[in-house]
Amino acid sequence: MIKALATDSPSSKLKPFEYDPGPLPADVVEIKVEHCGICHSDLSMKNNDWGMTQYPFVPGHEVVGTISRRGDAVTHLGLGQRVGLGWYSGSCTLCSQCLSGNQNLCSSHEQTIVGRHGGFATHVRSQALWAIPIPEGVSADKAGPLLCGGITVFNPLIECGVKPTDRVGVVGIGGLGHMALQFLNAWGCEVVAFSSTAGKADQAKGLGAHRVVNSRSEAELSPLSGSLDFIISTVNVDLEWQSYLNCLAPKGRLHFVGAVPNPVPVAVFPMISKQASISGSPLGSPATTSQMLEFCSRHQIAPVVEYFPMSQANEAFEHLEAGKARYRIILQNDLA
Repeated sequence: MIKALATDSPSSKLKPFEYDPGPLPADVVEIKVEHCGICHSDLSMKNNDWGMTQYPFVPGHEVVGTISRRGDAVTHLGLGQRVGLGWYSGSCTLCSQCLSGNQNLCSSHEQTIVGRHGGFATHVRSQALWAIPIPEGVSADKAGPLLCGGITVFNPLIECGVKPTDRVGVVGIGGLGHMALQFLNAWGCEVVAFSSTAGKADQAKGLGAHRVVNSRSEAELSPLSGSLDFIISTVNVDLEWQSYLNCLAPKGRLHFVGAVPNPVPVAVFPMISKQASISGSPLGSPATTSQMLEFCSRHQIAPVVEYFPMSQANEAFEHLEAGKARYRIILQNDLA
């Protein structure tokens, strides 16, 4: 039996829960959970904001732990090896996307907390492909958020061909944005942070921003007109997007990794005239996730985190919902 924390409705708190995961499939590993981050997606799923939560619901998709069991077909991971598990926990391995190394785009992928139990537990299972080895240079107690927020902002660097010579803007200096600043600085880019919170300017510069711009000030935005090669938006709120599009250089791109609630209005003619584009991306493939972790190890990149015991997950959720998290929360497993 696996011991976990679960909620049985959107309004209920997490409480102790046990379940039998059944026989271990040949291509699956069981991970003994050491740490598990809390992402805003856990909160959205707990509250059934997206209309697809199945109860009882066990959150947790930023897992770090060690392999405690492995299926008969798993040969590349050893017992006791430290691995991480993010939003995806399985893919078909046979479709054109999987065969081309884009398993994150598999149309039948499995999601760690959708229709199955996640990592707020003593153990969690995953297809072995998605259990990503944690390099020695990455701190296990901080690695969890890299497996969700980290790969979300790293994946566009690979997929969109961001170059070290590029000037790049980051919209939103929060759970995602604070990691994007670190990646882009180490990547070699000139980094501009867009934030509506004046108090974050010094923090943003400490994380890698070369310049911080008040996103609510047209006077500060205007001088950037036509200067940025790439802008990554990490926010989930509606903004004056045309102002950001105006900041793009010829062939520039505004890229979304944050799910803004409403359609983005676009003035097409200015985009045509400078061949600009708008795009978006999900989390990355297993190969890109491994590449990100190696990059973090090489450049000593880590999220800024706060810790709670897993037994206090309800209090941690309240801390997150109140907007007090700076910048990610990690649960240290104390479930017996």
